[in-house]
Amino acid sequence: MAEASASAGLVGGLLSFAVARGAPRDALLDCAALSPDQLDDPDNRIPLETYRQLLGAAKDLCGDPALALKWGEAVDMAEISIVGLIMNASRTMADAFAQMQRYSRLAVELDTASPQPRFVIEQSSGERWLVDTRRNPNGFPEMSEISFARLTCGPRRFLDQPHVLEAHFTHDDPGYADEYDRIFQCPVVFSSRRNALRLHPDTPSWPVQLEPGYVFGILTRHADRLLEKIERTRTVRARVEGLLMPNLHRGDFTADGIARELGFSRQTLYRKLRDEGTSFGAVVDELRRNLAMEYLTSKKASVNETAYLLGYADPASFSRAFKRWTGESPREVGGR
Repeated sequence: MAEASASAGLVGGLLSFAVARGAPRDALLDCAALSPDQLDDPDNRIPLETYRQLLGAAKDLCGDPALALKWGEAVDMAEISIVGLIMNASRTMADAFAQMQRYSRLAVELDTASPQPRFVIEQSSGERWLVDTRRNPNGFPEMSEISFARLTCGPRRFLDQPHVLEAHFTHDDPGYADEYDRIFQCPVVFSSRRNALRLHPDTPSWPVQLEPGYVFGILTRHADRLLEKIERTRTVRARVEGLLMPNLHRGDFTADGIARELGFSRQTLYRKLRDEGTSFGAVVDELRRNLAMEYLTSKKASVNETAYLLGYADPASFSRAFKRWTGESPREVGGR
């Protein structure tokens, strides 16, 4: 998969928050192998692993396992990212959410190959849910804490009534559930099947526009330029994965077709991938393997459904490929 990253503004905001709570600045920088000049421009990109290491060091040095949750509560997104500024300049909560979908990867780009935004709205039994779709969320549960605390506490500063009615997390109770209760002020469910916030049904129509309308245009033009820059700096592999994802289930993709989409000849595509230490076939194979493991271990799809989603002609073909990848059958992995 493509390298994940966070904005320097976000990373610098975490650093400042931790220092204000007692962590030594130099020790934090050393633990994350981070240099101060990397944070000079808030639009710079920092590897997500560096962000993760900084957060772990901040929790340890502050002696506070709930630090991520408290950071999401205390610091408004508009203070550390253009994404928050754009959301604050939106006309309504529905508009703010649409802008978050569009620009959220300017703050954190978790999975450049995903065909859908990280956050989606789902309607179920008359209820409205904001769902975090990121893969393997329990591998970095602090991301769920930060995002949901910020999405809850940020709008609370200007809304007249609660917009979050229930909070669900896929990770287990981390041992400080009382902090969750204090921050979310609504029922909190751990070990849930998804990370999601149940919203008040009227939330989309509630007004925001904390900034003048002309500011919105200025900010979105700058944000569009930043998105274009991210796209230009992606690896060819990441761009190939992004084109493969929505077409895997059809199984009708070809190297020639993907190359045309990228503006390359097939030979140029092969050469660029070879320069990155991979090949077209290896990219397809690894993408299918990773998705298969995600679908089966998270119980998102049955074996037959997974075979279809990955573009295999039949479940038997998928089972043979899965056995080659893992040495196990898909039913053994899916049944755990």
